[in-house]
Formats: sequence, structure tokens, C-alpha cells
Amino acid sequence: MLEIFLDSVQKLINGSGFMNLTGGQALMILVSFVLMYLAIGRGFEPLLLLPIAFGMLLTNLPMAGLYHPEIFINDTGHILWEQLGNSGGLLDYLYLGVKLGIYPPLIFLGVGCMTDFGPLIANPKSFLMGAAAQLGIFIAFFGALLLGFTGPEAGSIGIIGGADGPTAIFTTTQLAPHLLGSVAIAAYSYMALVPIIQPPIMKLLTTKKMRAIRMEQLRPVSKLERIVFPILVAVVVSFLVPDTAPLIGMLMLGNLFRESGVADRLSKTAQNELMNIVTIFLGTTVGATASAERFLTPQTLKIIALGLCAFAIGTAGGVLLGDLMCIITGGKINPLIGSAGVSAVPMAARVSQKVGQKENPTNFLLMHAMGPNVSGVIGSAVAAGVLLAILKPLV
Repeated sequence: MLEIFLDSVQKLINGSGFMNLTGGQALMILVSFVLMYLAIGRGFEPLLLLPIAFGMLLTNLPMAGLYHPEIFINDTGHILWEQLGNSGGLLDYLYLGVKLGIYPPLIFLGVGCMTDFGPLIANPKSFLMGAAAQLGIFIAFFGALLLGFTGPEAGSIGIIGGADGPTAIFTTTQLAPHLLGSVAIAAYSYMALVPIIQPPIMKLLTTKKMRAIRMEQLRPVSKLERIVFPILVAVVVSFLVPDTAPLIGMLMLGNLFRESGVADRLSKTAQNELMNIVTIFLGTTVGATASAERFLTPQTLKIIALGLCAFAIGTAGGVLLGDLMCIITGGKINPLIGSAGVSAVPMAARVSQKVGQKENPTNFLLMHAMGPNVSGVIGSAVAAGVLLAILKPLV
């Protein structure tokens, strides 16, 4: 009897996580702790960074069996449904929303309900700065190709420069799902670091006089314009770049809920309950893709470096076009608002406001910066559609 008891204890010990923990898993668990600290202690994008960090923790717990990447990333390129049914874990089932492209468009639905396109409608020229800020996406794409990444992998890495997490996830799941953990963590980390990364670039590319420019108050936007805008954008952009229709379509549907005035319940649900639920599932399952064997590679360091370059170049692209527009208009446009074109809504617009107000305390650039900011959301989705149209056939 004692021998049976001791044998059972030995099996329990041998089957525990403590006896099966690898060095890579231990390191990834420590990385997850660092990300949790940044989310909780420093307030860096906590609504997404916290579930991503905890998902990373869960997937690296030895013997837990919560996520099996081989079900989704395999030689066939398809979901192994039979294996999912037989041995799938909790995070495998939740990850279906990422793999099937469901979560990112739902996030865009909520974003649309929370977004005011009024500043963009009132000043259509700001759309150009939002487009210029996508420069980093394509520069990083070609840089990734030079570093030996495949075309689809390079497209997934380049999209980090849009500073739009859901767009990066949507693109990567279709082009290079094996890079999802690295790309998503890089994208959300740089979004969280906007107040640190952007100001030095903005100051380097502008003069003190430019930063102190006060812009005229934006004109009022009529309700008709606000209603027509999301419908028109959904139609035009989807005709031009069909691959971006899921993102743009849901973004504009959410905005139509907001602006129509007849769907308040739908708008509130999309931007609150639905958005919160999807954010939990999306963040946790994206974090789960950052397992030790897939994340701890030289590729990850290259992705993080390229992502930073993409983000910095995107910021510079928006500011440089702002410089040009400032000169053309005779000093009527403050080029600082161009940095907001990287799409990190509304943080990038707040950074423009903060930097401008340091030079001129009477300066109020926030609403002006929201024009390039929301146009950056559209621009990054269009850039993703272009990359998908070109690179998806190569997957």
C-alpha cells in the first residue's frame, strides 16, 4: 500500500509544471511579468497589454495544454478541426476568433462608435497627413525583405508602422500567423510608447516657430455630412481595396450607429459591452501565441527593431508633410498635427497637443490633430488591404 502511495506521489511530482519547466518558458513568464508591470504600474495600454501579458503567461505554463499552435499553424495551412475537437484547450477555442478574422473587425465596430470624424470632414487636407504617416509601413516592408523575410512576413511586419493593433493582427493572421505574437506585442508596445517615441522626432523635424503656430477654429460639421461620410467611405474604399472591406465596413458601420442618432443602444453596446468582451478574448489569445519556441528567436528581435523603425518613419512622414503644408499655406497649419497620422487614437493627437502647448501655452491643437489621427485609422486599414491583395496569393 505504501509503495502504491509513493508511486502515485512520484507520478504527481513528475507530471507537475515544476519538473517540466524549460528555460525558455521561464524566460517568457518573466517577460509576461514585465508586460503586466508596464500595464498596471505604468498604465501603458492596460486594456490590451494586460490580457496579452496574461495570455503569454498562460501559454507558457508547462503541461497546462491551454493552447496548441500546431492546430492552426501547420503544413496544410488550415485548422485541424479533428485535433481541435479531441485535444483542444480553452485558448484554442477562443483563438478561433482571431484565426477566422472575427475579433479585429468587431474591435473596429467599437472604434467606429467612439470616433468623431468631424475634424477630418471639416479639414479634408488633414487626410493627406494621415496617408503620409503610412510611409513607415512600406519602408519597413522593404527593409524586412532585405533582412531575409518572405513577402507575406514582411507585410505583417510593415503593418506595425500603422500603430493600429487590430489591423496588425488582422493582416498577420492571414499572411504570417506564426509571427502573430511578435507582431502584436511590438504593435501594442509601440502604441503604448507613443508619448516617449514621438516628441523627439517631432521636435527634430520642426522649428520652434512652426510648433508655436495657432490654427484657426474648425468649421461646424452638419449632421448630414456626418451621416453621409461613413457610407461614402465604406463604398469608395471597399471598391478600391476589397480586402480591407471587413475593417473599413465595420468601422464605418459603428460610426453610422453613432452619428445617425437612431441607434444609441447599438452604439453603446458596441463601444462598451461588445468592445470589452472582444478585447479580453483578442488580447488573451494573441498573448497565447507568444510561446517560448516561437517567440524566443532571432526573428523576434528583427521584428521589434523593424517595428520601431516603421513607427518612427511613419511619425516622420506625417510631420514632414505637415512641414510642407505649413509652407504652402503660409504658416496656417501647425506641422505637429501630422505626427497624429500614425493612427494610435487618441493618444497620438494628445501628444501633438502636448508638444504644441509647450511652445505656446495658448495653443489648442487636439481637435486639429484628430483629423490626421482618424484618417490614419482609415489609412492603415487601406495599407493593410493593399498588402493583402498583393501578398495573400503568395501564402
